[in-house]
Amino acid sequence: MIVRPVTSADLPKLLELARSTGPGLTTLPANEQRLAHRVSWAEKSFNGKVERADADYLFVFEDDDANVVGVSAIAGAVGLREPWYNYRVGLTVSASQDLGIHSETPTLFLANDLTGHSELCSLFLHANHRSGISGRLLSKARFLFIAEFRELFGPKVIAEMRGMSDSQGRSPFWESLGRHFFKMEFDQADYLTGVGNKSFIAELMPKFPLYTCFLSEEARSVIGRVHPHTEPALAMLKGEGFSYQGYIDIFDGGATIEASTDNIRAIADSQVLVLAIGVPGEDATPYLIHNRKRESSRITAAPARVAAGSLVVDALTAKRLYLQPGASVRAVTLSARKQA
Repeated sequence: MIVRPVTSADLPKLLELARSTGPGLTTLPANEQRLAHRVSWAEKSFNGKVERADADYLFVFEDDDANVVGVSAIAGAVGLREPWYNYRVGLTVSASQDLGIHSETPTLFLANDLTGHSELCSLFLHANHRSGISGRLLSKARFLFIAEFRELFGPKVIAEMRGMSDSQGRSPFWESLGRHFFKMEFDQADYLTGVGNKSFIAELMPKFPLYTCFLSEEARSVIGRVHPHTEPALAMLKGEGFSYQGYIDIFDGGATIEASTDNIRAIADSQVLVLAIGVPGEDATPYLIHNRKRESSRITAAPARVAAGSLVVDALTAKRLYLQPGASVRAVTLSARKQA
């Protein structure tokens, strides 16, 4: 199994994968023309032919039979071409000494504060491949790419997490707030932003602060929360140093989490080592391993051990990376080491 940049040859398999995602992953449309455009743009990004504001690094997860079974991506910088909107959850305090009243009201402020940061996006793995370490490899491989090509990315990395909705896809936050201004279903609004049509947000969204006390109790209860299916991904990113700082999605109220790029565990702890083929041993630790290339980037996860500046892996791992012994690799443990 390997994570690598998408190519135009992947389009038929990507289209098939997109059709299996169901609603919700609007950045991987099951439309051949739009998908082909995104793949083409990703190829230009990996080839260094676009500016950071436009870069879209789309990776595919390929199993050992060359089947494309997952995707993940990094946006080089958000909001530098079109405004990037979030709500910032703040507090409005009102008081009257004469009446003995002190009131604190959570308030939503429409903000562009996350402009210029890089974004983790488009994460999807086919249901048949969600066991073992596959999900962690697909998600965390992006950090090794960022570590290797740090100059391509912003001071922070953000991730918009899916907010709360019911089994029918109904979002209580949207029903109590967004529907009043957009006059459309949640899925339609989410789809439009996913395919890059964000101008309607500025045109229709109120610019003044919104007091949460005017929302339904159900809507207030989901602000900053994530969907149960997203909780494992949230826990994984928190383990890498991400945290919730009060920014939420304007449609479903889900948490937007962030981390200083240089402080992300898999970036800060990664090392440049010499690849060696041998027997990692029974006590070997699972490592993320990157071949340090850009257009032909290949990232995998496998048991390995560090010895005298070398990373010892088995022959299959070296084959997956298209590397020979003595090649330079960037590596980091797949998960944070437990403190003794």
